[in-house]
Amino acid sequence: MNFPLDGRPKCVKTHLFKCGVCLAIVVFFSGVKIICDAGRILVIPLEGSHWVNMDIMIKALHFRGHTVDVVRSNQSWYIQDSFPHYKTITVPVTEAFNNEFINPIVEKIIDIERGQSSVLTFASLQVEMFTAMFNMHRIICQMATNIFKDVKLMNSLKENKYDVVITDPAWGAGIMLAHALELPLIYNMRWITSGEGHLAIAPSPLSYIPMTGSGLSDKMTFMQRVKNFIFYIIWQAQDALLIRAQYQAVCDHFFGPGVRYSELLQSADLWLMRVDFVFEFPRPTMPNVVYMGGFQCKPAKPLPEDLEEFVQSSGEHGVIIMSLGTFVSQLPAEITNEIAATFAKLPQKVIWRHKGDKPATLGNNTLLVDWMPQNDLLGHPKTKLFVAHGGTNGVQEAIYHGVPVVGLPVFFDQYDNLLRLKERGGATIQTLASVDKNDNFLKAIQKVLDDPSYRMNMQRLSRLHRDQPMKPMDTALFWIEFVMRHKGAAHLKTEAYRLAWYSYYSLDVVLCFLASVAVFMFLPLVCFRYVCFQKSLKRKETKED
Repeated sequence: MNFPLDGRPKCVKTHLFKCGVCLAIVVFFSGVKIICDAGRILVIPLEGSHWVNMDIMIKALHFRGHTVDVVRSNQSWYIQDSFPHYKTITVPVTEAFNNEFINPIVEKIIDIERGQSSVLTFASLQVEMFTAMFNMHRIICQMATNIFKDVKLMNSLKENKYDVVITDPAWGAGIMLAHALELPLIYNMRWITSGEGHLAIAPSPLSYIPMTGSGLSDKMTFMQRVKNFIFYIIWQAQDALLIRAQYQAVCDHFFGPGVRYSELLQSADLWLMRVDFVFEFPRPTMPNVVYMGGFQCKPAKPLPEDLEEFVQSSGEHGVIIMSLGTFVSQLPAEITNEIAATFAKLPQKVIWRHKGDKPATLGNNTLLVDWMPQNDLLGHPKTKLFVAHGGTNGVQEAIYHGVPVVGLPVFFDQYDNLLRLKERGGATIQTLASVDKNDNFLKAIQKVLDDPSYRMNMQRLSRLHRDQPMKPMDTALFWIEFVMRHKGAAHLKTEAYRLAWYSYYSLDVVLCFLASVAVFMFLPLVCFRYVCFQKSLKRKETKED
């Protein structure tokens, strides 16, 4: 047998060539199939960190051959004009949810939290949050109104023949637009306009399902259940009086009074939840709820050279990273100075995502950055601790990489997110009001660094999170394409949302049953009284005769 210069027999080379040709044919026809199966997707996203993870999903959909159009306002905060993986449809507005809207709210909330009276603080926070929620949804309703009034835009959207609408239902514009276009609807979500998403679709007993903002876990005493019920009433009142009414007014104007916004919200084909039950407390769920918690997480990539050099300079002590997310651009100077002074006392190096003036107490061990590769830093072996505000994205990344957390929640769901880590032994929580008092922040950091149980618990959560048959992103993509292939997922949707509240809780059945029991119980008595009355009447007539 003759061997060529590369050392392979000719018959082997021929076989490899044939295999290569076959493989190329398979790949080609696979590619054709992907192109043939590709669809058109309309995305109506939320701003801020919600857009960050929606953008990750859009990139994955684009990679699979789908065409994606994104609806945004002309004053969009995070959603930039068309990129290779999506095209934008821009709606003109006079107001928008952006940094100019959110920054004053954050400042007020921080000032309120640093007050003295707990009762007054709670009431003030509720008023501030109610006002913020009302104004946010007012802005979104105005944007939806602008879309529906633009006949040219609506005709263009209908002519595009989209296969599905994907939206974040914390805003209601996408929900109503999907109804107007008569398209299947998919949620990329954890929140809806009225609060936590499960509350709208699945049975949610308040005895062990804590309400957002209550600061409770799934193990509650009697008084805690009373508190949980009070928070439920607050959320329901906020939804009925401040939120749902605004969206219903838009529905009444453009769809007629027969279309209820609450039904539109509950009728989505697929609910892609950005949590899983490694993070979330166990609870009832529904067939069309798919859990993709941590879908945005991925293995760490190498750091930029200058950042890697700083990390390696930490030696055996390691690195602490700190970020307060997209909504909090900067804290009051006295708080940042206290945080900086605390970091300066530590042997670890610190990478702090910070905007605003440089703290006067900044130590040589702390590096301030406008942006940092958070996922890659969390996955670095020298990262020992994550100081975070408790946003869903950051919490999921901390779980994925097994890094313990010291939480500094500001608003919305952040305390509740951190509480779930705390309950599982992976985090401790500090309020902004207590950061500059009695070295509380320093003690919290040292506690988590010195107690190995925090890291062990987070690494256990990481193993649980990763141990699943499909990656969360692959699960999400499968179900999105499932809805596109079958023009919806009606067989997975419960009919509960079509029922009146008294029918949902079977109160009409109970009342009917009680009425029947009452009839059977009192009918003999009535008959007996009637017979007695007739006999008495006859005796009276006999005496008179």
